[in-house]
Amino acid sequence: MSPCVKLLQPQLNQGFKIHHPSLPKPLPCINLEFHYPFLSLPRKSFNSSARSSRLPVSRCVSENLSDSIRPESLSNYAAESSEIFKPKENSFLTVLRGANAILPHVVLGSTILALVYPPSFTWFTSRYYAPALGFLMFAVGVNSSEKDFLEAFNRPGAILAGYIGQFVVKPLLGYLFGTIAIAAFGLPTSLAAGIMLTSCVSGAQLSNYATFLTDPPMAPLSIVMTSLSTATAALVTPFLSLLLIGKRLPVDVIGMISNIIQIVVVPVAAGLLLNRFFPQVCNAIRPFLPPLSVFVTSLCVGAPLAINIQSVVSPSGLSVLLLVIAFHLSAFISGYTLAGAAFRDAPDVKPLQRTLSYETGMQSSLLALALANKFFQDPLVGVPPAISVVIMSLMGFSLVMFWNKNKSTNV
Repeated sequence: MSPCVKLLQPQLNQGFKIHHPSLPKPLPCINLEFHYPFLSLPRKSFNSSARSSRLPVSRCVSENLSDSIRPESLSNYAAESSEIFKPKENSFLTVLRGANAILPHVVLGSTILALVYPPSFTWFTSRYYAPALGFLMFAVGVNSSEKDFLEAFNRPGAILAGYIGQFVVKPLLGYLFGTIAIAAFGLPTSLAAGIMLTSCVSGAQLSNYATFLTDPPMAPLSIVMTSLSTATAALVTPFLSLLLIGKRLPVDVIGMISNIIQIVVVPVAAGLLLNRFFPQVCNAIRPFLPPLSVFVTSLCVGAPLAINIQSVVSPSGLSVLLLVIAFHLSAFISGYTLAGAAFRDAPDVKPLQRTLSYETGMQSSLLALALANKFFQDPLVGVPPAISVVIMSLMGFSLVMFWNKNKSTNV
């Protein structure tokens, strides 16, 4: 039995407290009005307990009982109760942000493992790249809607800025650091050509995933930017390669279109349709997508490095590493600065800056690696793209972690 029970009835602005002879002073009166606004006690149990225990009962006056039973107070309590007992939603975004916290560390661990024990990744050959990246796009599609993509096309200025970052700013940076590789570091022309080739390819699908982790509403806009640059890369990449490298780079146009459909269009469309017509299925698979996405990302980072390990650890490998780091760092900063200057008056300028930074700093280095292996006889041309896969992933997902941590300060 409680030491004191306060009866909350409109007609009685009083409560009760119980005294026991063995106690030096009355027990404190416990106010239950905020937890049980309609508390009532059975008459039989109350009277019988009072007689059987022979405990004197005295009244204690409640000063705020009349206020607590006002209609507006009861309404407020009902609203608060509904929030307290409302089941917490285990959303995919919450779980995904938890996985995002360890993603840069997983990428770094994959890099170290590929260097120390290459056979751990060499089985993940280039034929698995398209399905792996398609899976990441499927995860984005499951958590998006067709309305998001329609709204993305309503921002032609942002799409144009992303395109300029991909095929104007980034190739200029590639030409700059390729020239530095020859003039300042004395590297072979083939390594400089590899840096320039890396700067001429389209945006990376991993940039869409990084944008989704940082600013989910911007993911459709990022996908539109990457899709547009990838679709036009069949014409733009050979032209830029001819302009920068001085040698025509043939590209399989049909293969590029097929690559776009496999990696971007089909997975995202499948996720959108599944989310639209089978939401129960989406709810069932969402908890499994974050760990699988982290695992797939680690494979996409470790495999190119492990397969090209001999070229990466060559005597000129360190110089190429420094140049590739400088190239990507400059690209990330340039994209962020470009968006800040072009959209300084936009209400969502910070998300746009982060999105443009990913779009400019991360490119399809896997495509550059495939082109280097197929169209250049010198294997050294493939060394910069192989290193770029690792560096752009490490830097991109490190920015994901940094920006998510500092969003509250508008970094």
